[in-house]
Formats: sequence, C-alpha cells, structure tokens
Amino acid sequence: MLVALVAGYSRSHLQKLIDDGRVKVDGRPAKANLRMKADAAIEVDLPELKEAAPRPEDLELPILYQDADVAVVDKPPGMVVHPAAGHDSGTLVNALLHHVDDLSGIGGEKRPGIVHRLDRGTSGLMVVAKNDAAHQELARQFHDREVEKEYVALVWGVVQAGRRIEEPIGRDPNNRKKMSNRARRSREAVTRIVRVYHVNPALTLAQIAIHTGRTHQIRVHLSSIGHPIVGDSLYGGVRRRLPADIKAVARLDRPFLHAARLAFTHPTEGRRLSFESELPPDLKSVLDELIARNNPEDLEQP
Repeated sequence: MLVALVAGYSRSHLQKLIDDGRVKVDGRPAKANLRMKADAAIEVDLPELKEAAPRPEDLELPILYQDADVAVVDKPPGMVVHPAAGHDSGTLVNALLHHVDDLSGIGGEKRPGIVHRLDRGTSGLMVVAKNDAAHQELARQFHDREVEKEYVALVWGVVQAGRRIEEPIGRDPNNRKKMSNRARRSREAVTRIVRVYHVNPALTLAQIAIHTGRTHQIRVHLSSIGHPIVGDSLYGGVRRRLPADIKAVARLDRPFLHAARLAFTHPTEGRRLSFESELPPDLKSVLDELIARNNPEDLEQP
C-alpha cells in the first residue's frame, strides 16, 4: 500500500497530499490504496509552507500614550519586537495585537505598526503606528533624524560627557549575530554621550543620544572605544572577577541599556510629543546598590 511505503509523512498528511494530486507514482496521480511495484518511482510535490500570522497574546505591555494615529509603549526587557525564527510568540507584536485595536499594515503581517526596534535585551520606549499614513510620516522622521532618542547605559571604565562617536556599522562577516564598525558593507552611525555619572573608576552611568538607528548601534560604538555596556555578553561587557563594591552587576542577565526618552512630532497634528521612562526594576536595583556602596551621599544621576 502506498501510505505504508512513503516514509517521513504521517498517514493523514500523506492522504491529504494524495487527495490534492501532489503524489505521483511512475508519473501518474496516486491513490492511497495503490499496490506498489518494487521499482516504482514515487514523486511527492510539497506545497510551500506558509508562516502563521501572529496571534494576539495577553502579555504585559505598558502603554504610555495612545490616540487614533500612534501608541507609545514601554517595552519590557527580554521581549522580542516581532516574530522571527525561534520567536513565533511572546513578542511585542503579539502583545500589540491584544492591547491595540488598529495597527498600520505597512510593516506586513509579521510587523504591523512597527516603525523602529529595540534589541531583545533593551527595555524602554517605542512608538507604534496605528495607520499607514502615520507609519509613513514617522518613518520619514526617523530617516530625517527628527526623532530624539536617548538611552541610559552603565558602561565599563571612565567615560566623559560630550564624546561623539562617528563610525559606520555593518554586519560582522565572522559572526552573523554581531554588528561591527569594521564591516565592509556599513552605514553611517552617530552616537553622542550627553551626560555622565561616575559610579567609581570602574563604572560610568551615561545618558546617550543616537542620531541614527543602526542595529546594536550603542553597543557596538561603546565597545569600539573600550567601554562596553555592562552585562553585554556579545560585545565584551561581562566580567567574571568583580570586587565587592561592584558585585551587584553580576545580577544582570542582559545589557544595562534602557531607552529612557523619546520625542517626535505627531504625524497628523504637528505637535511635539516627548516621553520618558524610568529604569525598570532589574536595572534600578543594581544601580541603587552600586551607588550605596560607592557614593552613598552623591545621588545625582543622568
């Protein structure tokens, strides 16, 4: 019997393929009860697999602002922005589909409303488009560098305010998971250190503005100048031997990087909107302990 001879398929799957005329024996459409010859040639025409559309999921997602055109959300750490290989659920898109009624379709089925992204390990502010016109205008603002984006990062070493890093970034040819400032194919990237708070000679808390939005931009740029973000295992920010006064950083399971401020012009009303986000609990607890151990009377921070 044909269904007993074809390996690699369940009986129900094979029966469906036979019914659809996708199985041939010696060039002719097959039947499930066909008795097979020992030298018969079996052809199976598999249909192209289609990825399932993201489903709404009731995930925690703080929404700081929402109107008919945009929503501003505070992305939790550890949340992937949109479905991809290995992450078909639990993403920001899954959460948005549950919490927000309408989203722009420009990003496609997998990325509805997504105008920009944050890395999985980065928490903080994102703006989402709720219709195509808003999406196009926000995308233009990002492209023309009219959107203000500021982050808070804890980095290794002593970094001074006012430093500007202008190094192009592209995909690392030796590691596809990384970006590099030495890639052959790269794009302009500009990062500026706005304010700093020196926790001690080993650590600096920095307020960072980016004028471009390249993948891993802040992480790559800070690593390139010898000051990787604390907790960033991909770009050299994890250290094993830690003195007691900075032992708290060992609790980090992600880079100490938070998108703390976002400002843009409303896509239809023309008014300037600005939002701020406090450090999430995992980063704040580490910072509080560091300050208490190193500078208990000096609590000024970016």
